[in-house]
Amino acid sequence: QVQLVESGGGLVQPGGSLRLSCAASGSIFSIIVMGWYRQAPGKQRELVATITSSTNYADSVKGRFTISRDNAKNTVYLQMNSLKPDDTAVYYCYVLSGDPPHPYWGQGTQVTVSS
Repeated sequence: QVQLVESGGGLVQPGGSLRLSCAASGSIFSIIVMGWYRQAPGKQRELVATITSSTNYADSVKGRFTISRDNAKNTVYLQMNSLKPDDTAVYYCYVLSGDPPHPYWGQGTQVTVSS
């Protein structure tokens, strides 16, 4: 089993910044992908960003969000700048690991962008 512990969510004003962290522990074997998804009320969960040897972003966050990874700590980060009210959602950490690959999800952290 892989455990994912997220931190860094909260309430921020439009235009502000937050940094999310997700630390993976447990039976970690060859992490393939780390990333972040989000789910707003009444909407489906959607991809925000993933990182392997390269990065991938949703169009809605390109240029504002940056995903990074510390392999030594098995931790993935999401730096979120120029936040908008539309970014309000529960953000979930995602890890694809193992052989065969198995997806793991964090418990979610709330991000609220409001004045």
